Amino acid sequence: MQFHYDPLLTLLSMLPGLAAEYKDNETGLHVIRMSRYTQLLARAAGFSDADAERILHAAPMHDVGKIGIPDAILRKPGKLDADEWQVMQTHAAIGGRIIGQHSSGLLKMAHDIAVSHHEKWDGSGYPAGLAGTDIPLEGRIVAIADVFDALTSERPYKKAWPVEQAVQLLRDEAGKHFDPELVPLFIELLPQVLQIKEQWAEERA
Repeated sequence: MQFHYDPLLTLLSMLPGLAAEYKDNETGLHVIRMSRYTQLLARAAGFSDADAERILHAAPMHDVGKIGIPDAILRKPGKLDADEWQVMQTHAAIGGRIIGQHSSGLLKMAHDIAVSHHEKWDGSGYPAGLAGTDIPLEGRIVAIADVFDALTSERPYKKAWPVEQAVQLLRDEAGKHFDPELVPLFIELLPQVLQIKEQWAEERA
């Protein structure tokens, strides 16, 4: 079935992510930016228009599991200690449980993103320690978009990184944190990415 853009669907898909962002030190604009970066990268990676549109709606649910993380940890301004970090890492599995198991469609993609966007190409991520192509492609795509936007955005606990520094980190982590074939695709898309970043900038809002 053809998947058509629907503004109401866009809003509904964003609500779980916005709820998690409300608890966190991030903003709803992060959800908008990273989901649009994700759609761009998905198209470049060979997704059909329909599937790229589906990931646009699924990506905002990536951190829904943060709803289950205590505020004292989620909103801590400083670095988390080892025990706190273990608790924080559970948000991926919590997100998967909130969304639930589905055989196909938007919610299946949202589930797979929630549980896999913190996995790393070299197997050192969480929650399952998946590596390489065992990580769902949509999770690998969201990982790049999410990290890039987090790095280049100001938070109460950090300054925004310059774009060039964030791009260098992506290059350095290709084959370690990130899919080494997706990183060059994302960098090629940088002009469109920066247009989105400007359109949905915090200060413009």
